[in-house]
Amino acid sequence: MIKHAFRFLIVLVFAVLQSLSAGMSSAGPDEDRSPLGFTMTTIDGDAQSLSVYKGKVVLIVNVASQCGLTPQYKALQSLYETYGPKGFVVLGFPANNFRGQEPGTDAEIKEFCSLNYGVTFPMFSKISVVGEDIDPLYAFLTDKKANPGFSGPIAWNFTKFVLDRQGRVAARFEPKVSPDSPEVIAVIERELSRH
Repeated sequence: MIKHAFRFLIVLVFAVLQSLSAGMSSAGPDEDRSPLGFTMTTIDGDAQSLSVYKGKVVLIVNVASQCGLTPQYKALQSLYETYGPKGFVVLGFPANNFRGQEPGTDAEIKEFCSLNYGVTFPMFSKISVVGEDIDPLYAFLTDKKANPGFSGPIAWNFTKFVLDRQGRVAARFEPKVSPDSPEVIAVIERELSRH
């Protein structure tokens, strides 16, 4: 009887330790992870691993179609056309978190961007970038432990994160900083020059 109780106790302790270690590994962003470790849904509904952009300089931006900053799409597209051949890509993530400024469906957003701004850079399905339903990608981007120099909540549409070729956050620019501003271009060119 004591032998069976001892075996049961060992199995129980092992199970508890396994459970604790599993819980610790999923309890938030891992410092070694990259934003490019996430799989997102494209605006056309297909799963897309962001790892396909490893080796490129990436600008991640939350976008909206009915915002005073919506004309930034033009500058984003221009950056993509200018620097794309050199290894740069813009990834647009529509979000309806701020005053309902992105109310459309993915199909409507895609049509709006194409017709009004000629957007050809990769666009993704609408997500949440703040709040309880924040997408894991944006939870990672804004996490103090994962990105201590660039953390903090997204304040508005068109917040921009620039990733280096290894997928690490190299810079963050707040919404009113235009994508074609000298400071954004300087970071993009600096990261493109690093191989």
